[in-house]
Amino acid sequence: MLKNKHLLFIYLISFYSFSQDIVETDSVRVANIVPYINQNEVIFTPKTPQLNQIAGAPKAFYTHYWEFGDGHYSTEKNPKHIYKATGEYEVRLWATNNYDTGKPPTSRPKKVAINAANIPSEDLATMDDDFILKRNREPIPDEELVTIIRYKNTKNYTTNGKIYLFYNENQFKADNFEILETRTYHNEKNIDVNTFAYTGKIDTDVNDLASAKHFNIENHQQLQDTTIKTNLPLTLKESEFLYKNWQVIEFDNMQPEEERNIFVSLKTTPEMVKDTSAIISVRGVYVPDSNYDNHKVKDMEMEIVTSHDPNKMSSNGTLMNYRLVRFKNLKYKIKFQNNGEGPARTIRLETDIPEMLDKSSIKILDMYPKCDICPKRDVIYSCLDTTFTDSQAIFTFKNIYLPGSEQKNVKEYDSTKGFVKYSIKFAKDFHKKKTKSRTAIIFDKNDPIITNYSTTRFTPGISVGVKAGVNSFSKLNDSESYFFGITLSPYKSYRWYWQVELENNFHKYNGDTQVQEEFVQDPQGFRFRQRTTTNTSYNNIDWDVPLLMRYNINNYFGLGAGLHNTISVSEKQNQDILIEQFEGTEPDAPVFNTIEDSQETTNSFTNLRTGLLFEATAGFARIGPSLGARYIMNFDNDFSYWQFYAIWKF
Repeated sequence: MLKNKHLLFIYLISFYSFSQDIVETDSVRVANIVPYINQNEVIFTPKTPQLNQIAGAPKAFYTHYWEFGDGHYSTEKNPKHIYKATGEYEVRLWATNNYDTGKPPTSRPKKVAINAANIPSEDLATMDDDFILKRNREPIPDEELVTIIRYKNTKNYTTNGKIYLFYNENQFKADNFEILETRTYHNEKNIDVNTFAYTGKIDTDVNDLASAKHFNIENHQQLQDTTIKTNLPLTLKESEFLYKNWQVIEFDNMQPEEERNIFVSLKTTPEMVKDTSAIISVRGVYVPDSNYDNHKVKDMEMEIVTSHDPNKMSSNGTLMNYRLVRFKNLKYKIKFQNNGEGPARTIRLETDIPEMLDKSSIKILDMYPKCDICPKRDVIYSCLDTTFTDSQAIFTFKNIYLPGSEQKNVKEYDSTKGFVKYSIKFAKDFHKKKTKSRTAIIFDKNDPIITNYSTTRFTPGISVGVKAGVNSFSKLNDSESYFFGITLSPYKSYRWYWQVELENNFHKYNGDTQVQEEFVQDPQGFRFRQRTTTNTSYNNIDWDVPLLMRYNINNYFGLGAGLHNTISVSEKQNQDILIEQFEGTEPDAPVFNTIEDSQETTNSFTNLRTGLLFEATAGFARIGPSLGARYIMNFDNDFSYWQFYAIWKF
């Protein structure tokens, strides 16, 4: 019996452990690296978990990004790489799940031992530019991505230089990234970021310029290639103004036409901006030769996503200051990918254009596939055509060749992706309201793929108003009241908004005359009639704190309602007392004695009153001058009154 209990206990423990393993395996998705080694030639195969298809989306698939541990990388699914030398190399894989409901699988680095190097390897020049920033995926909160810094020496001599990488834009409160690791393979080294190490001088012609942070820095002018910037101190100061963090990497002994790669692992923070239509960026500054200020600047824009979907619309206007956007150009980017088994010849992008934007001001900034803008006549060459409906702009790629990701012999997935980037101006009369846009993407004659909504919205802003007017108390005697004050509200709100005010009131009025008659008997026994008349006047300084909700009917008329709170900061009460004594008790008895007296009392912070207010304004309802009438209904009926005022909002 005891033996059976022991066996049962062991069985339960084993079952529990096995169950735990199953749960852990199901909850953590892992992509494994499988290498096939032939001397120094290695073919890599990814072993990835099953995809969970997003309902209604195109077929789910993986994209791959490999680092081979020797400074080279690939985006092919099954890359072949030839190592130059023997040794042990650490290979990394990032597999990204597109149109999949789960998280991207994690992958541990795998060490590959190369014991022979008999197969010849040749470095082929692949860079068209001398400085490129790339990434392996779009950012998702709390997920890792890799920035690839590619640089090339186009000089005809060996150079030493620097690369600056700026990240975490100041326009966002929270940090979007933290650097996990920087992987270098040519003895590059990080240097102190607290102070910038400027390069040498180009010439002696020096002019003072003010940077974005109002630093005086030197501008060295010399006739050079217009694609190359020449004022490195200005570029660095401007970049420091735009970004919170940066790292500086020095390199040396770079041979002519040599190409190198640096890999920077960035971890997105849980606090990063969550707006899926927002665009964030990192900036690279490449100084190819430390003896000169010549440099290049690359800004790599990235779109925030919640899942890896190659078809996306984004904008740089996710949060704008309404005061400053009148002459601002909004920028939109529409990204797409051909996931078919064959090439796309025509791609049609039907894009919503909010009514607050001017469709006629659209300007194409960039595109892929690269092609000309279509003329008004029909042509047989590749071009991008732009047409309009009442609410849409339609961008059509004509006569192009965009391969499909499922097409045979297509190894570079980036070649199956495209985009259109355009700018657009605000219309002449636009209001402060949120907009939403999305795009229907149509490949040839296939069903449309609908992107996410790209939103624009405005910060509330602060509008300060000055206000002055008079109060009319119909139930108070000889009332004289005027006030001045300030208002706080969101700047130029479109419809509904809150408004809070602080008003200083000066108020004079008389109370009701009090008359009291009584019969009095003096010590000698003489009985007479006495009349006491009391006149009271008030001289108050009141603070009013109205809190109301307002609604702009249009640009010229507005309504409001809310609470009206009043407290007497200073209340002076004057009483004039007249005592008249009559000879006898008869009604027509003459006065034989009068006594006059005056009393004054002062109180502070008394007489708290609360009521309701209702108002209407006419003039410039959103910003500027207007006139208004307000009725304050106090719960003390004597203090209900009308207020007539002028206000100017700034």
